Amino acid sequence: MGKATGIVEVYGLVAAFVACDAGCKAANVTVETFDKNKPGNPDGLDVPLIVAIKFRGGITDVEAAVEAAKLAAERVSGVVTSHILTSTEPDTEPMLKLSAFDKN
Repeated sequence: MGKATGIVEVYGLVAAFVACDAGCKAANVTVETFDKNKPGNPDGLDVPLIVAIKFRGGITDVEAAVEAAKLAAERVSGVVTSHILTSTEPDTEPMLKLSAFDKN
């Protein structure tokens, strides 16, 4: 079993940076590469881009980082969803490295 993983999806890149900064300041975590997703209804949203921030570390630190990130992102443009994996399986590890920011 691996480290805990916390994922927070937010609206927009600015909110992602603000959330990531808050999460890293709140706890002893590392961050995987941001990922992006274009929602199915982009024209109906103020910010038509969803960005996932992925925190890694011990479960207590990841929980603290996710909560801080959510609070910070709510002040910018909002949170789509969040989830914590308490112990990431080895087969899941490669998926955490994927990023649609690498694609055109």
